[in-house]
Amino acid sequence: MAVLHTLWMGLVLLGVLGVLQTEAQAQVSLQPNFQQDKFLGRWFTLALASNSSWFQEKKASLSMCSTLVAATPDGGLNLTNTFLRKDQCETRNLLLQPAGLPGSYSYTSPHWSSTHDVWVVDTDYDSYALLYTWGTKGVGQDVHMATLYSRSQTLGAEVKEKFTTFAGAQGFTEDTIVFLPKNDKCLETHQ
Repeated sequence: MAVLHTLWMGLVLLGVLGVLQTEAQAQVSLQPNFQQDKFLGRWFTLALASNSSWFQEKKASLSMCSTLVAATPDGGLNLTNTFLRKDQCETRNLLLQPAGLPGSYSYTSPHWSSTHDVWVVDTDYDSYALLYTWGTKGVGQDVHMATLYSRSQTLGAEVKEKFTTFAGAQGFTEDTIVFLPKNDKCLETHQ
């Protein structure tokens, strides 16, 4: 009897976790008719919003970075990010695997060994893109992030408002949103 009770509780817990994950994912929608080939190329990260404790601790020292997006043979994306860290340029690659509908991807965090889902929520392909990431960091710590990509290093008022509105709709407050300052290093790496 105790075994059945434990099994039942485990199934209930899994169901609750599944519902929570579905609710988190249901808050965003994908870019309609996403065209991956138009999304490829150089982007700049102009703004971020996150509930991550790491982000909250480091956001004051973050600056704009450059990302080169390339297609992989399996339909995924390879993101080559170049950013300033401790006054030096660093480059990191992130491999996004296709995860269902076009514009939906996932990756495994090498640091946390957890899977994160990434959605391209809105883009005009020529000037901006809004991305949303959801995953876990350790047991029971949901991590959410909104990202604003731009093809240029300048941020127009309309796109800034679009990002602020999107981030707010995802539950991010003003203190969890940062518009990244431009730096004089690392942004010209990917020509």
